Amino acid sequence: MPSSHTNSPQTITRRQSLKSGLAGIIASGAAPMVIASELLGKNAPSNQITLAGIGVGGHGFGYNLRSFLQLKAGRVLAVCDVFKSRMKRAADAVNKKYKSNGCRQIPDFRNVLADKSIDAVIISTPDHWHVPISLLALDAGKDVFCEKPTLTIAEGRELVYKVKKHNAIFQTGLEDRSVIYYHKMAEIVRNGGIGKLKAISVTLPAGENFAYEKPEKPPADLNYPMWLGPAPYAPYSRTRTGAQQWRNIRDYSGGKLTDWGAHLIDTANVANFAELSGPVEVHGKGHTPKNAMTTVPTKYNIDYKYANGVTMNVKSGGVAIRFDGTDGWVGNKGWRGRLKASSDDILRKKYPREGNKLWPLPTSEHRDFLACVKSRKRTTYTAEDLHRLSTVMHIGNISMELGRKLKWDPKTESFDDSAANKLRARESRDDWKKL
Repeated sequence: MPSSHTNSPQTITRRQSLKSGLAGIIASGAAPMVIASELLGKNAPSNQITLAGIGVGGHGFGYNLRSFLQLKAGRVLAVCDVFKSRMKRAADAVNKKYKSNGCRQIPDFRNVLADKSIDAVIISTPDHWHVPISLLALDAGKDVFCEKPTLTIAEGRELVYKVKKHNAIFQTGLEDRSVIYYHKMAEIVRNGGIGKLKAISVTLPAGENFAYEKPEKPPADLNYPMWLGPAPYAPYSRTRTGAQQWRNIRDYSGGKLTDWGAHLIDTANVANFAELSGPVEVHGKGHTPKNAMTTVPTKYNIDYKYANGVTMNVKSGGVAIRFDGTDGWVGNKGWRGRLKASSDDILRKKYPREGNKLWPLPTSEHRDFLACVKSRKRTTYTAEDLHRLSTVMHIGNISMELGRKLKWDPKTESFDDSAANKLRARESRDDWKKL
């Protein structure tokens, strides 16, 4: 993966000022020459990446925040969430880890972005907020770690443009390229371990069908208008803001297809050398419940075709991935399931680094992000990677919505169908900006 970006002037200025300030104190003799050990060395505050977590619910707190707290290269200064209780829980965990009471609780993410002491943000909100907050963070001079996926094709391309414009570091919150099972599968396929790749089969969980609920008054713990943000207005009901519910509502997510699909379809694209392009044809069929809160297909069966002739079928009903080639197959069932192949020799074969057609197994996405913020090198999952991956799922959802086969041009990012092209973007509400 090539290195790219130059250093961020804003970040360097802040850190250099911290270093020079400490040096000045030492040189002047104005303070006693007793310097706490934590102020010196590679993990001194002036060398740490300062972080803020925006969205600290289940995954944001239990996985992303906790992962960053284990890394000495970063320091969490603040947490932000529309749920007061979640924000307090996260702040308490940060303070316990650092044995201090310095973690700030900031209810409005805009105040986080305005804070010049924060170098980077960790965005773990519902899907409809991923790109809008990322764009504002980039404009504010922050580097960004953001969960997958995007909500639309158009906003994904805008994100790529904005990252490039600001010469920023962006990392997608997706671990698959660092998971040995999926890395090994992609390595085998890219290096011809099953001969010429012919077909890919991906199985993802089915969605949930949630019945309509009567509107209620939002709890005092939640800033519901800000939770809705750019999404269409809808009255609050008890389970709407729960993770397993909002993922089944089109206003906030693309369903299990864009949730779980981001994992296994990324491996499929990488194995097929298509991580920066995509399919050229899609035909999806899905079942969306009627008279329900759920507004995305809970059952789906989508056929894709790539320019190199490889086909991919994505269907609901479990978790599995399999690659079929002219000389055999390889795959697994279950998340991080044991690899299986048509021959044990396929799994035993070693591929030396020299001449290998796949990059070495990367470190975790959290550790990689902090390293790249310092080095200004390319992350494991760039904004372009996120956009291309999300687009594969989005065109599947669009095909299911229209009920017909569509041709897709990955270069122009357009369909051969005017109605489909209109679905590449959605209107957003601006009401939240007045809050």
